[in-house]
Amino acid sequence: KKKQEITTMTSTMRGSLLSALHRASQRGSSLVSLRNGSREFSCSAWGQSNNKLTSQITPTRCVPRAAIINNDHAGVSRSFSSRPEKKSMLRLHAVTLKHSDYEDELDEARWDVPEEETHLDPTDRRKMEEEEEATWWLYDGTQESRDVLAAMRAKKAQKDRWIKNASPPVRVSEIDERGRAYGRGSRKSAQARVWIQPGEGEIVVNRQDFLTYFPREFHRDHILGPFVASQTCGKFDVRAVVNGGGQTGQAGAIRLGLARALEKYNPDYRPPMKRHGFLTRDPRMVERKKVGRVKARKSPQWVRR
Repeated sequence: KKKQEITTMTSTMRGSLLSALHRASQRGSSLVSLRNGSREFSCSAWGQSNNKLTSQITPTRCVPRAAIINNDHAGVSRSFSSRPEKKSMLRLHAVTLKHSDYEDELDEARWDVPEEETHLDPTDRRKMEEEEEATWWLYDGTQESRDVLAAMRAKKAQKDRWIKNASPPVRVSEIDERGRAYGRGSRKSAQARVWIQPGEGEIVVNRQDFLTYFPREFHRDHILGPFVASQTCGKFDVRAVVNGGGQTGQAGAIRLGLARALEKYNPDYRPPMKRHGFLTRDPRMVERKKVGRVKARKSPQWVRR
């Protein structure tokens, strides 16, 4: 019964087995295994004929699937299943490389970046080119020409510094979190601190009303000068704290502090106040008394007898 089963299986698989053995025999030594139901038959092919190969079929253990395994150095396996073979992920096509000289003994100097090829800012490069065009006739390689060129560059740098220093500074508004601008002024021995903020024109000096603290109209007109020059009368509330000196000195200190506060609130107020001299500190002070004089310069009355 077993011989009849083996004979039937051999006859049904002869066609496929012979074609597989033929391909394996062309590669040399190979091991062929075929699975039929629960049994597997394997045979070794060493370039033998088909009759000898069929006689050497012996039953072996079951494996997951039938395959032809090549025992050569390559170790490539092929499957007889109906599924398509997966493409290899190896790169087998030719890859072109950039043509170059890959010799070990290379001159390292040829790879150094020249100094004239360094990357510069476009503005600096344009200035350098203009300087070279203006001084190409002067430089002839001697020490004297180098000294003259260095002197010209120093003079040009000094001129640029003068132009930069002569340009007016950029002024911005300086307002605190409460919307106030601050200014400090002085006159003679009086010191004043002034704060202004948008309002209805109320002025308070040392917690007193403006008219009460300065009864003289001259002092009041003196203090309100910056408001008239900047055309901001009645637009700001003023709070001033002043100490030292007399009425005239305190009035001058408040006026200077008020003008500086207006400038910080809005820099556009500066030109008219500067023309009228409201932003200049008055340096005049009282002279000390001299020895042999009644005051600083007054002499005692001369009596003939």
